[in-house]
Amino acid sequence: MSEAKTGTGNEKLVVEIVGAHNLMPKDGEGSSSPFVEVEFENQRLRTKVKPKDLNPIWNEKLVFHVIDVNDLRHKTLEISVYNEKRSSNSRSFLGKVRVLGSSVGREGESVVQLYTLEKRSLFSSVRGEISVKHYMTTTAENSENVRRVNGSGSSKKSKKVQNLSSSMAIQQQQQQQQQIALHNHNRGNQQQNQQNAQGQRMLPFYPNQGEIKPLVIAALPGPMPGPRPVVYSNGSSEFSLKETKPCLGGTGSGVGGLTSHKDKTSSTYDLVEQMQYLYVRIVKAKDLSVSGEVVSEVKLGNYRGVTKKVSSNSSNPEWNQVFAFSKESIQSSVVELFVKEGNKDEYTGRVWFDLSEIPTRVPPDSPLAPQWYKIENRNGGRSNGEIMVSVWFGTQADEAFAEAWHSKAGNVHIEGLSSIKSKVYLSPKLWYLRVSVIEAQDVAIIDKGSGLMRFPELSAKLQVGSQILRTAVASASPTQSFSNPYWNEDLMFVVAEPFEDCITVVVEDRLGGGALGGQNDVAVGRVQIPVSAVERRTGDTPVGSRWFSLDNGNNNNRFGSRIHLRLSLDGGYHVLDEATMYSSDVRPTAKELWKPQVGLLEIGILSATGLMPMKVRDGKCGGTADSYCVAKYGPKWVRTRTVVDSLCPKWNEQYTWEVYDPCTVVTVGVFDNARVNGNNNSQDVRIGKVRIRLSTLETGRVYTHSYPLIVLHATGVKKTGELHLAVRLSCGNAVNMLQMYALPLLPKMHYTQPLSVHMLERLRYQSLNAVAAKLSRAEPPLGREVVEYMLDHDFHVWSMRRSKANFFRLVNVISGLVAVAKLVEVMRSWIKPVYSTVFVLAVLFMVLFPELLLPCLFLYTAAVGVWRFRRRPRYPPHMDARISHAETVFPDELDEEFDTFPTSRGFDVVRMRYDRVRSIAGRVQTVVGDMASQGERVQALLSWRDPRATFLFLVFCLFAAVGFYAVPVKLTVAIFGLYYLRPPRFRRKLPSRGLSFFRRLPSRADSLL
Repeated sequence: MSEAKTGTGNEKLVVEIVGAHNLMPKDGEGSSSPFVEVEFENQRLRTKVKPKDLNPIWNEKLVFHVIDVNDLRHKTLEISVYNEKRSSNSRSFLGKVRVLGSSVGREGESVVQLYTLEKRSLFSSVRGEISVKHYMTTTAENSENVRRVNGSGSSKKSKKVQNLSSSMAIQQQQQQQQQIALHNHNRGNQQQNQQNAQGQRMLPFYPNQGEIKPLVIAALPGPMPGPRPVVYSNGSSEFSLKETKPCLGGTGSGVGGLTSHKDKTSSTYDLVEQMQYLYVRIVKAKDLSVSGEVVSEVKLGNYRGVTKKVSSNSSNPEWNQVFAFSKESIQSSVVELFVKEGNKDEYTGRVWFDLSEIPTRVPPDSPLAPQWYKIENRNGGRSNGEIMVSVWFGTQADEAFAEAWHSKAGNVHIEGLSSIKSKVYLSPKLWYLRVSVIEAQDVAIIDKGSGLMRFPELSAKLQVGSQILRTAVASASPTQSFSNPYWNEDLMFVVAEPFEDCITVVVEDRLGGGALGGQNDVAVGRVQIPVSAVERRTGDTPVGSRWFSLDNGNNNNRFGSRIHLRLSLDGGYHVLDEATMYSSDVRPTAKELWKPQVGLLEIGILSATGLMPMKVRDGKCGGTADSYCVAKYGPKWVRTRTVVDSLCPKWNEQYTWEVYDPCTVVTVGVFDNARVNGNNNSQDVRIGKVRIRLSTLETGRVYTHSYPLIVLHATGVKKTGELHLAVRLSCGNAVNMLQMYALPLLPKMHYTQPLSVHMLERLRYQSLNAVAAKLSRAEPPLGREVVEYMLDHDFHVWSMRRSKANFFRLVNVISGLVAVAKLVEVMRSWIKPVYSTVFVLAVLFMVLFPELLLPCLFLYTAAVGVWRFRRRPRYPPHMDARISHAETVFPDELDEEFDTFPTSRGFDVVRMRYDRVRSIAGRVQTVVGDMASQGERVQALLSWRDPRATFLFLVFCLFAAVGFYAVPVKLTVAIFGLYYLRPPRFRRKLPSRGLSFFRRLPSRADSLL
């Protein structure tokens, strides 16, 4: 301890600056030239400058001398990031980090830590993270990336370095390194000689700085306190699509694995890799001499499967259960079957089979017939009783695969076995129910008892299941009495087959006169109508209306109150349960309106790799996942089996859908099964999903790709793994598929009787509730959280990130027009006289021969399309984190996006966000106002608001009419084109007279408060 306190000078603090991510651009050109400066105990040192890089990689080690190791926990290491301004020899602040000395570890124990850059003051503009590794060492570093400073007098030198340019600073640091190296050589010759005797040390390997970009990968999807480990990899390929070459259909070919020699299995399961299984079916037993409950056990090496318990009332128990053992994990040459009493460990009978003698079954062969086998006792002799068993080798194409107990699910709770099986679900058939509330007659008005005449505030409330809608309060009319209210409103509901609900219509009178309903609304009449009795229609032909008697609950009713309704189940609509842009089905509800299918979609869900751990199990060091896939297209949902306790699951399941429209989207999601342990109240955790638009696929081609699973959390974007799929779109009739592109996207009724956007959003929410309620009652249930994630229930919620992404998408769309405008401006500037001359000649040629304008334009467009055919995308599109602006989003924007509605944040946070929205809305308001002013100036040309301006415009119009009548059109266009493209020396910098005249016209902005 005394030696440590005095400080021998051998202790050194090594700070390894790895890299930074998502820095703030500060050079005015959308980038920065960052460098890092580290200060420790009056010692300062900086890294090299990375010009024009917001995600720099340094991989530089900075070595500092430690005077007293025991005082290190009281010291602070300050790491600052700056942007170098070469033009002014200055720098701008990008962020800083303070690291306590107590967090510094020993060499070999420390890992790369990720720190979020902090502000220097309240008005600093900072973002991004920096990755640093720091540790104590006594070993001399011999690397060109190591930079040392001397403890004495280095503070003054560092201040001088700040004022020098980058090249002079690096030169001074190199001279300082040579002095320190000479000083260390004089102090420790013996230590250097020992190192030279051992030989030259291997230099650490660092990746090429120009090829890698930093990317933060967290270990868990939730937020983690403190600094997190960081992994750096190639940013261009981390979130990209990767083509794979699996062995599909059990063959050994390349992409798709398709050859002309296929067996029976590969003819139907040719988009997945064959997985061999040993199947054991235990049907029943007879003539058993047991007194308690009977179970049968299958043992194969270390794997053991047990049947259900059968009551002892019968000597002939029946199980009829199938066990599946993966062939790749078989570690035994025999499979044994035991018959036991339920409460005993010793068996009463045994049957075994040699694996080398078990037959192989290939579908579509008929199932292997079970046979009776005599059971053996513990001594090897024959005992009373027989058991009916069938044993065979097969693949996942076997009919018994879906219902079989799998060997890898041996640790699953018995109540969770049903939740790990693969299933196919069907969405309920949804209809739009239209209720037109027209009027009511002879409604019994409630008297307040005051003796004063009052006008009743009558409204109608309709309820179908959990959906409640109200009409407006009937307005007064001179042709209608108080007891005969008139509404004439259409209300829409979503109902699912089979129709079990009723339409409850209640006429209410608002006694309190409040703005809202509730306790002040008193029912004055009620009627219930079964949904199954409502007339169905497939077009926009109106159905007949009917009068329904109202029941007010008074047996001595003197009034025959009734209500006039028009009810219909509209089958001509497509009930939207998905966002229109991600819709997988656009067919109308009525089946008689369906068009024939145009193709077949086949998806092989192969496997997933590198999944993020979602849970931690007892007895295991790392995390694990119980993952399964859900694929949704049209009304058909498929769910694969759950692969238990694996971060690289293999499913190899193939499914097929009928395609009625190629411009639709199929969605495949990956989830972690939270019901494996038997807790049915737990919610499954989303891992990621993939969308594939069918119109981007070539027919007949097998697409085998690895899709990145990208999930946006409150802590940022994360890659949670990769999903391997094989996709094929088959087309029976190419003419029918091409004809679909000329038809409307939605059914006819969406255009003849369109629904408002607000109504569609409300109906979509009700459709989601109906689908979730139906699928949650299946076995195994498909949870509501799965349905909401697959149907994108929150895509309409406000998000600053989505707003930015959509804005830049719009900018990208109009970038072509901007490029054309820039090209014309370059031609006008006559910077390249030859090109400008050719352009002028081309304009004159089009003026002289205008009939060639459109043919040349379309021919040029066709030529561009043919030229780009060679570079057409060879892979389907996938979710892009860059286009989504998920990598450059601010933490506060993510927190706002994941906030609940209504908000659950504090007052200060809500006020800050409100002020931000106000500033954005203010800019939008200014732009909208400017656009309105320009339109109003156009209207002012003939409105005589400015009489002098209108007079001048009318005079101009008269002269223009005479001039254009006398001068040919071609000559006019040619003169205008030459005038517009004249060289700059013949122009003036002031605006044109016509533009000046237009800007002087009045607008209604003067009338605004």
